[in-house]
Amino acid sequence: MIKTIIDKLLGKEPATRSRKPRFGKREEVPASVHGIDPQLVDPRAVDVVRTLKDAGFEAYIVGGAVRDLLLGLRPKDFDVATNATPEQVKNLFRRAFIIGKRFRIVHVVYGRGREHEVIEVSTFRAFLDNSLAEQVSGNERTSKLALAHMKHAVDASGRVLRDNVWGPQDQDATRRDFTVNAMYYDPESEVVVDFHKGIQDAQKRVLRMIGDAATRYREDPVRIIRAVRFVAKLSPLGFKLESKTAKPLVESEHLLKEVPQSRLFDEMLKLLQTGHALASIEQLKKLGLAKGIYPLLDVVVERADHPFVQAVLADTDRRVGEGKPVAPSFMLACVLWQDVKTGWDQRLKKGFHAFSALSEAIDEVFDQRIGDVSGRGKLAADMREIWVMQPRFDKRTGSSPFGMVLQARFRAGFDFLRLRADVGEVDEALAQWWQDFQASDDAHREDLVAQAREEQRQKQKSAQPRKTVRQAESEDAPQDAIGHEGAQALGDAPAKKKRRRRRKPAGSGAAAAAGAAEAE
Repeated sequence: MIKTIIDKLLGKEPATRSRKPRFGKREEVPASVHGIDPQLVDPRAVDVVRTLKDAGFEAYIVGGAVRDLLLGLRPKDFDVATNATPEQVKNLFRRAFIIGKRFRIVHVVYGRGREHEVIEVSTFRAFLDNSLAEQVSGNERTSKLALAHMKHAVDASGRVLRDNVWGPQDQDATRRDFTVNAMYYDPESEVVVDFHKGIQDAQKRVLRMIGDAATRYREDPVRIIRAVRFVAKLSPLGFKLESKTAKPLVESEHLLKEVPQSRLFDEMLKLLQTGHALASIEQLKKLGLAKGIYPLLDVVVERADHPFVQAVLADTDRRVGEGKPVAPSFMLACVLWQDVKTGWDQRLKKGFHAFSALSEAIDEVFDQRIGDVSGRGKLAADMREIWVMQPRFDKRTGSSPFGMVLQARFRAGFDFLRLRADVGEVDEALAQWWQDFQASDDAHREDLVAQAREEQRQKQKSAQPRKTVRQAESEDAPQDAIGHEGAQALGDAPAKKKRRRRRKPAGSGAAAAAGAAEAE
């Protein structure tokens, strides 16, 4: 009490008004309450947890995997959190790799090739109190030297620049975004550790930000996009954003301008390629974020009602739901096809060669729409192949079809053609022909090529100009009745090419001489 009075006289803040963050109360919820089915847990994630615990560390399955398990869903990815440092984690596994700079984590790899599985392991992070952290202007890219000797730092706006400060589990939970993503599950004891009433929020179907939402968006503006993605994914289950979490979204959107373009590009792909593309676009519109997050995402939202774009978004959602792979190059090729086709047609009208016209149109679209993002080279190459392949599908004779099906990107190019046929941009018969061709043996393929050749011949024949009625009548009339003058008047071929019916083998006089001259 006396100390408080002295502090007031000296102008100091009272100790009871400490700025220390509240880290929540630890609750251990048993299996009889949370009801998680152990059969839904990936055995490789269990192996990682067991290995870390056997080495004397704490370890839990964490984040979205716990949320999905609580909801009775089978998670697609499993993350593990531990108090072991990245170096300590790496030393415990034969195939483990430390990745990241701003946020260092470890990828523990099981299996090889396409069947491999990655368990992501992160170290418990300390909660960064912006009011006490080092204040640094600029961003990580331009401030590397200034930040080199700092354990943690934020910029003047409150955005976290480095997040590799280890801390206890309760602080790690507080620095996570949503309450339903901040729970820890021990697959051995089957206990869920909850600091922020995430289980209750999951039961109420509420997405609630831990702490003050506006402050958390400033710390990491990408949380704005994550909020959209999570509500899009969970809205079919009845989840809604808490009002205090949703309210600062629009006014915080400008903070995304400070985020590296490559990171925004990756977050855009997560919105569109995690099985909830159409729902994500619906939420962007509903929350007032239809424009301004990322230029290319603006294009997707703007064209979402176009039949072709809507078809590819729906197809992407379907493939993800069926566990099939999806490629960003295919989806973006569909979204930007309208621009390519417009530029291509404009150049063809100006007399450009077909290939150069298409190539220039593609280059223009890349410069205007894709921008400078990580991995653009591979992305651009795949998109270009899909686009360049489209006019080649019209060539179904000779050896061209046999060479087409051997190309590495043929399947992507055909799927693109299939979508174009579905929306009526190309003839359905063309897509069906290629569907049959790729599924047939060589003998049947030869028959299909012969069929295409005959169809082409018939089209060329029907495209020839038809003769006028007078021309048809003149050809049907007897030639001797028309006579030489009549034939010239109707504009027929020269007399020497006419076959005249001669009733007599020979003639005399002037008439016979005239007939002989015409025969010659």
